[in-house]
Amino acid sequence: MGMTVARGKGGPNSEINVTPMIDVLLVLLIIFMVVQQQLQRGVSVQLPPTTGQEVPGLKPDQIVLQVEPGPRYLLNSQPVAAASLAATLQGVFAPRPRKVVFVQGAEGTSYGDVIRAVDASRAAGVQVVGLVPRAERWQE
Repeated sequence: MGMTVARGKGGPNSEINVTPMIDVLLVLLIIFMVVQQQLQRGVSVQLPPTTGQEVPGLKPDQIVLQVEPGPRYLLNSQPVAAASLAATLQGVFAPRPRKVVFVQGAEGTSYGDVIRAVDASRAAGVQVVGLVPRAERWQE
């Protein structure tokens, strides 16, 4: 593999054998490719349409959890205490067969408050959590 025949004198060989180095690089490349696939994580998000028109199949009895600065939580425009948010959501979604909630964050709301609302929804047994974007950002 990396063997050469002596050229007259039996002295040391100064040529670099690159075969083991290429083998090591190929193994590292494979390791990084496998690790890269496992590092990709994300949150599945469903966004409702932002047009003002009525969309067929959209039910008027959807649950919207609004998060306002403070943090203040509103469940379909009804105020909910932050301490009892998960319990209130659990009571609302217990009789429903389809457990879907849309979380809408206000302008000055911190990211952590919205994540607490999503976590409380998941703890209440909600299966699908949709995030509602601001309408003015998506209309062009």
